[in-house]
Amino acid sequence: MKETDVRADTSAGAGADVKLVLRSTRVVTPEGTRAAAVLVAGGTIEAVLPHDAVVPDGARLEDFGDDVLLPGLVDTHVHVNDPGRTEWEGFWTATRAAAAGGITTLLDMPLNSLPPTTTVEHLRVKQQVAGPKAHIDTGFWGGAIPANTKDLRPLYEAGVFGFKCFLSPSGVEEFPELDQEQLARSMAEIAGFGGLLIVHAEDPHHLASAPQRSGPAYADFLASRPRDAENTAIEGLIAHAKRLNARVHVLHLSSSDALPLIAAAKREGVRVTVESCPHFLTLTAEEVPDGATEFKCCPPIREAANQDALWAGLADGTIDCVVSDHSPCTTDLKTPDFASAWGGISSLQLGLPAVWTEARRRGHTLDDVARWMSTAPAELAGLTRKGAIEAGRDADFAVLAPDETFTVDPAELFHRNQVTAYAGKTLHGVVRSTWLRGTRIAADGVLAEPTGRLLERNH
Repeated sequence: MKETDVRADTSAGAGADVKLVLRSTRVVTPEGTRAAAVLVAGGTIEAVLPHDAVVPDGARLEDFGDDVLLPGLVDTHVHVNDPGRTEWEGFWTATRAAAAGGITTLLDMPLNSLPPTTTVEHLRVKQQVAGPKAHIDTGFWGGAIPANTKDLRPLYEAGVFGFKCFLSPSGVEEFPELDQEQLARSMAEIAGFGGLLIVHAEDPHHLASAPQRSGPAYADFLASRPRDAENTAIEGLIAHAKRLNARVHVLHLSSSDALPLIAAAKREGVRVTVESCPHFLTLTAEEVPDGATEFKCCPPIREAANQDALWAGLADGTIDCVVSDHSPCTTDLKTPDFASAWGGISSLQLGLPAVWTEARRRGHTLDDVARWMSTAPAELAGLTRKGAIEAGRDADFAVLAPDETFTVDPAELFHRNQVTAYAGKTLHGVVRSTWLRGTRIAADGVLAEPTGRLLERNH
């Protein structure tokens, strides 16, 4: 079917008295996976009924057979780069790729766009750009930089979900990092109004003292981003959070050495949460060819033994969620030199099958994947209508054929630039369709017109 032949299926959203029933032998709910029929009214889940429940008069039935009905994924770590660097990505392409991959909600990072989301005025610019392009529901993080402490509360009141900062250089001039004094000042301000600070935690002193060699060797790049840089930064972050009773979140955890620190802090009641990413959980340093800078990201993909420990951290709850850190760029910026190439992995469309492929191999279930990639990210951001298949939530779903496989062809991705570390990999899990508030927005890789809404905190 040609893309121009597709229309958003809006028959379920015409009013609360018009219902849609989604049926599957495998529906992932907070109580576990079971055969069920999900009743939708006015874009909201009205009830989760037994599989053989009678379809109400006037309701339309969609029966997915043995395909799995998952809650729509929530990705709280996406660099859309729009406006300003739209040749890298953009809301139109990013949200299409997300929808094709089973993601129904994303939160956009405050940097790599021009302007960055560091003032209310800049937030409004970004919202204006995103509005007509959003295929899925889209919200925004604010940024905490040295010069904008006075802007944090107004940004929070304007609807951002929290604030991102860097402890080492971000890679773009317009988003400078915080030193320890500035970190404490920003954290205290944010804690004062009950906000969340999310942190790129790499210590700049450890990075500066690490060996820096240019060239195509991945081993040299890995040595330039040592685990100690993450461990030290996280240790300091936890100390600040404990002293200030602040709520903090560690972004893209790569170093498994930090897990005991984090687990101990959680036991002590420090309000710290942690995410990791598909690339850290499915790719290893040992498999990265020299010159293959599509694998470059900061912090870096580490060794297989480190990956095993990250999975153990997921299993025991030390790591709370899995999100993409989708950070794309144009192909020319992925030069063969690991020192100069842009760092970032594009994975919006592939995160679910990539994680499921490795999770199933390690004995985890789709209940686990739904918790890591939907429920926990929704809880992190306070998105109370997202993240689970239960009454009262938005009718956001991903329909997955979990046992089917496909081989990643970059040309078939909806990302603006078809650069991916997953090229040629065979993955388990084909996303059949994606539904947003009871509307089918993607089916077999074909996208409807945009129906996403712009989200604000507590709205």
